[in-house]
Amino acid sequence: MSKFTFEKKLEMVQRYLNNEGGYKSLGKIYGISHNLIKKWVLQYQYNGEEGLIKSYTNYTVQFKLDVLNYLNEQGTSLYETAAIFNISAPSTILDWKLKLETQGLDALKSKKKGRPSMKKETKKSTQPVEGSLEALQAENERLRMENAYFKKVECFSSNAGKITNKIKAQVIFELKDEYEVVDLVEVADIPRSTYYYWEKRLNQPDKYEKLKEAINEIYHEHKGRYGYRRITKELKKRGYQHDPKTINRLMNEIGLKCLVRMKKYRSYKGNVGKIAPNVLKRDFSTEKMNQKWVTDVTEFHLFGEKRYLSPVLDLCNGEIIAYIVMKRPVYKLVGDMLDQAIEHLQPGDQVTLHSDQGWHYQMKQYQKTLEQHQITQSMSRKGNCLDNAVMENFFGLLKSELLYLQEFDSIEHFERELADYIYYYNHKRIKAKLKDLSPVEYRTQVLKVA
Repeated sequence: MSKFTFEKKLEMVQRYLNNEGGYKSLGKIYGISHNLIKKWVLQYQYNGEEGLIKSYTNYTVQFKLDVLNYLNEQGTSLYETAAIFNISAPSTILDWKLKLETQGLDALKSKKKGRPSMKKETKKSTQPVEGSLEALQAENERLRMENAYFKKVECFSSNAGKITNKIKAQVIFELKDEYEVVDLVEVADIPRSTYYYWEKRLNQPDKYEKLKEAINEIYHEHKGRYGYRRITKELKKRGYQHDPKTINRLMNEIGLKCLVRMKKYRSYKGNVGKIAPNVLKRDFSTEKMNQKWVTDVTEFHLFGEKRYLSPVLDLCNGEIIAYIVMKRPVYKLVGDMLDQAIEHLQPGDQVTLHSDQGWHYQMKQYQKTLEQHQITQSMSRKGNCLDNAVMENFFGLLKSELLYLQEFDSIEHFERELADYIYYYNHKRIKAKLKDLSPVEYRTQVLKVA
């Protein structure tokens, strides 16, 4: 399909990514197979614009084996595998696979096309004699060029995460006044045509420059906890209207990736006191504050010390309304938390407080406090974490977005960051089910109006 230029392919891809049509509908519009559009979209998503440039490459045997191993181990389709490795035709991979299975490893070796060359070697006489001063100077100059090239590549690719043809072209462009382009493209292992393609585009203004700056700002404001979906929603608040797929692509270009995704503390010690029924029964929905609360205890182990967190979460908006952190999991950990939560009660509130069967929640002192404030006690069934799924989910977020994401200087530093995270979770972290508001924003903007 040589009649389709790079610009035409890019047009089709962008129309698909902007939800202006599916593969089949766009195929009918342009009069081509929808599989071609699917292939170009995948190549663009994995390799950017260079994925749409038809390149002629002699693949090594090792490269072919790597591709086939990836296909077998990951279970990807031919189209997806071709896109990942920037191979223009998925059928090429199928051809390698059949050759390997029927003819063995030697069949993967590239064979020279056309008739054997009858030209005599004419450049031998111009080559410096091995071991001569000229040969040593030439080798030294080449090493200096390679060193300069790879230093700049490392600098350019530090944020992008991978070395693209665009980055290689940028490096060659900066070094071409000092070294020959023909030598630089050999070191970079790209065709000269590819370099000149990117050279034409290096000086063109980036239409997404301001959008990328906004993405970068939001990403670092939330310390890498937001993926492209949440960043898209934050951008919408700032007046940027873009498809999530576009934001995902731009994040990949600038090397931004959501960094998210725990020893579970078990406080069950058999029958200590009276066990309450499962009143909640996994019904986590409620439209009013102070109707359904959930609680649990989790453990952190850092710097040879342990810290125990005991929070209370209101199921109406997912807000942490009370929490206590202590060095030991004594009853006071839960007792003080409960006292703190009770301060949120208003006259007439009828609350159900759900927990697991931990010994803290079976203590007579705990149950007596609940009775004094007309709070109904509810407990998960033994060994069934799904009965308290919302609190388990919060602990998972807390540990993946804080504990596994940041580095701490000391246990005291961790405690400060923990307090900051809970504030961030309540006041800034948006949720889709809360109309893209944070728990506190939802409580103050939506529930108050209702």
